[in-house]
Amino acid sequence: MHDLSSFRTNLDSIAQRLATRGYQLDVDQFRTLDAERRAALTEAEQLKAQRNAKSAQIPKLRAEGKDISALQQESRAMGERIAALDEKAKAADVSFRELMAGVPNVPHESVPVGRSAEDNVEVRRWGQPRQFDFEPKAHWDLGRDLKILDLERATKITGARFAVYWGIGARLERALINFMLDVHTREHGYTEVLPPFLINSASLFGTGQLPKFKEDLFKIENTDFWLAPTAEVPVTNLFRDETLNADDLPISLCAYTPCFRSEAGSYGRDVRGIIRQHQFQKVELVKFTRADQSWEEHEKLTADAEDILKRLGLPFRTVVLSTGDMSAASAKTYDLEVWLPGQNGYKEISSCSNFEAYQARRASIRAKSSQGKADYVHTLNGSGLAVGRTWVAIVENYQQADGSVVVPEVLRPYVGADRLQAESQTFH
Repeated sequence: MHDLSSFRTNLDSIAQRLATRGYQLDVDQFRTLDAERRAALTEAEQLKAQRNAKSAQIPKLRAEGKDISALQQESRAMGERIAALDEKAKAADVSFRELMAGVPNVPHESVPVGRSAEDNVEVRRWGQPRQFDFEPKAHWDLGRDLKILDLERATKITGARFAVYWGIGARLERALINFMLDVHTREHGYTEVLPPFLINSASLFGTGQLPKFKEDLFKIENTDFWLAPTAEVPVTNLFRDETLNADDLPISLCAYTPCFRSEAGSYGRDVRGIIRQHQFQKVELVKFTRADQSWEEHEKLTADAEDILKRLGLPFRTVVLSTGDMSAASAKTYDLEVWLPGQNGYKEISSCSNFEAYQARRASIRAKSSQGKADYVHTLNGSGLAVGRTWVAIVENYQQADGSVVVPEVLRPYVGADRLQAESQTFH
C-alpha cells in the first residue's frame, strides 16, 4: 500500500515511475474516487457540525415553551443525509482501497529502468567458474548416478516438479539448512524463528501476494489456510497490527521453511531437475528497520546472503533488477546468481529486496520513537539461501571425473563425509 498524501501530491510523477515497471496507473480513476470520497466525508462532517448546533438549541427552546418540531424534523433529515453520505464515503473508500491494493510499489530512484531481465545490471562478481578437464554433468544426471536424487518416484507420489532425496543426498539438504541457520544466527546477528507453514489470507495480503498472485499459491480446501510460498510471509506478519519500539530496530530474523508455489506462470521454464519445484526448502532473512536505516540494512542483508556462497566456494554474480523484472512489492532488488556448470550459466539463488513501507502499510506495522511519533517500518527480506538450488550448485560445481562429488570443507562437519558417492542400496 502507499502513502495517499504522497500519491495526491505527486500523482503524475508516480504514475510515470510505475510505468517503467509496466504498470499503468489509472490516474483519472484515482482522482475521481479520491474526490468522491473526500467530498462525501467533508459534507458529512459539515452536516454533523450543523446538526450538533441545532441539537444544542432544542433543550433551550423547549424550556422556553417554543415549538421545536420543525427543528427536530430538520435534525432528522440531516441525520438521514449524513447516514447516506457515510455509506457513500464507505463505498468509495472500499473502491479506493481495492484500487490501491493492486498498485505495485514505486521503484527506488536507483533502480535501472528496463522491461525485463535482459535489462538487469551486474554490480559485482565473485569467484571464477571452474575449468573442467572432463564434460561436466547436470545435477539430474549426477543425482541419478549417485542414487541421491529420485524424480521418477516423486512424480509417482505427487506429480511433476517434486523430488525425493536419498541417503547422503538428503543429509546434504539438511546440512545446508543447519549450516545457513548457524552462520546467520551465530555470526550475522539474526534471531532464528520457526513459524507456521500454513498461513491465512490476511498474512498473504500483508506481504503483497494477495490478491494479485493468487494463482501462484496453494490453498487448503474449505479453510482460510494457504501453504507458505516463502518464510517472508509468516515472519513479516509476526508483527502485523503491532507498534514496535523504534529503539529496538533493526530487528533481524531468519527462518527455515519449506516453500510451496504453483509456478502458474512458469511452465516451460527449468523443467528438468530441481531448479523450479512446487515444493522446496529455503532459509529466509527478514529485517524490520526505520526508514533511515533500510538502505544500509539492504546492503548488509545482501552481503549476508553472499557470504554463504563465498563460504561454500560457489562462484556467483550480483545483479540489480530492472524496473520491469522486480516483484510487485519491491522498491529495489538484488539477485544473487550462482554458476551452474551443468547448465553453463548463472541461475538465481537469492533475491534480496527492500520493500520500504509498502508491506508495513498493508500489514499495519509501525514503530514508535521515544518522542512518541509512530511511523511505518521498512521491511526487507532475502533468501539466505534457497536450499535446493544450493544443493544443485554444490553437486554440479564439486563433481569429479569419477562421478563423485567433493563436499565443501565448511559443510563436512554437518554432512559427516568429505565426498558424495553412490551408496550400495539394493532397493534402488
